[in-house]
Amino acid sequence: RIRFTDIGHLLGSASIEVWLTEGAVEKKLVFSGDIGNVDQPLIKDPLPTKAADYVIMESTYGDRLHTAYRPDYVRGLATVFQETFKRGGNVVIPSFAVGRTQEILYFIRKIKQEGLVKEEADFPVYVDSPLAVDATEIFNEHVYDCFDEEALESVGRGENPISFPGLRLAITPDESRAINFDPRPKVILSASGMCDAGRIKHHLKHNLWRPECTILFVGYQAVGTPGRSLVDGADHIKLFGETVDVRARIEKLEGLSGHADKNGLIRWVSAFEAKPARVFVVHGEDVVAKSFTECLQKEYRLDAYAPYSGTEFDLARGEFTYEAPPVPVKKAESLTGIPGADPASAKGTEWYPAIGSSAGRTADRSVFARLLAAGERLFAVIGKNKGLSNKDLGKFADQIHALADKWDR
Repeated sequence: RIRFTDIGHLLGSASIEVWLTEGAVEKKLVFSGDIGNVDQPLIKDPLPTKAADYVIMESTYGDRLHTAYRPDYVRGLATVFQETFKRGGNVVIPSFAVGRTQEILYFIRKIKQEGLVKEEADFPVYVDSPLAVDATEIFNEHVYDCFDEEALESVGRGENPISFPGLRLAITPDESRAINFDPRPKVILSASGMCDAGRIKHHLKHNLWRPECTILFVGYQAVGTPGRSLVDGADHIKLFGETVDVRARIEKLEGLSGHADKNGLIRWVSAFEAKPARVFVVHGEDVVAKSFTECLQKEYRLDAYAPYSGTEFDLARGEFTYEAPPVPVKKAESLTGIPGADPASAKGTEWYPAIGSSAGRTADRSVFARLLAAGERLFAVIGKNKGLSNKDLGKFADQIHALADKWDR
């Protein structure tokens, strides 16, 4: 038996209650999913859950607090637009297709409604992501289920909170390509939000080298992603096998987060009427998960634990059967000498979870080390083939994708 509860992160996000029965023993698990921030535009605040035997919760922002001062996002965006359009450039916004894109549209509607951009007042806004277009349509079809009170006030006035004159939706590849032939200064929203996949990479290739343009980040950028490299000040990145110089302005809209901060996470886990038997802290960088776990243990007297992948726990007996250690792996260091590899992605040693079950652990690691070595060799072979004809490179890529599809379980 399962039940979903609105967790206020983005459209459709939910925590999940799961009742499990084995013989005469029944246990209830609650998976938090990504816990939302409060007072977000458009969507409702996260709802608490009353009871759980075991809780599996995220810790993305478990070591930081959102600023008490909430920035004026509308005027912040308007300033970036105004300055960029004055230079004759485009504003490219890497944005998650579900949730964040709709929030930005909500802000842009206010900008246009209040006439805050004097330069190019009728600027076009392109949403170039089929998933974002679909999500936007779902928002519009379920306004009373999705929108919060403020957004519903707009609906009551006969307004669509996430639509406005000049909004254009690109769905087909041809529509996407046509955006870069539009000479007018414009705003381009495209996924993925961390620039590691999707159509945003094409827009970066067309705009990143232009000093009159702005790349505006509006969400979290994970370590190792192109978005993180740009935010950290990279002077070039690799796109489609080519080095692209970073000459555009790189901006970040601070304070805009769909994730609960440390206090929000604590507020959610403290809402259980009785303390859970154990809280498993997951979905966060290692140092953050550890810090948040210690906070729950020391300050809130919760039996909290941050497991590495591979850890085994018997829910019925309430005890660990195996506690996996972290395994240090040189993730990307060896890529620095490969022709065509991106040095910005080499982050040195990172912690990877132990692999396999408790039985035969040493043998499993040995075999997995062989697999990692095979992966390193594949990277080297890819580097050696730089400069091959597009036909051969395409064939090689198809073979790699076929192999990945076979083992992606």
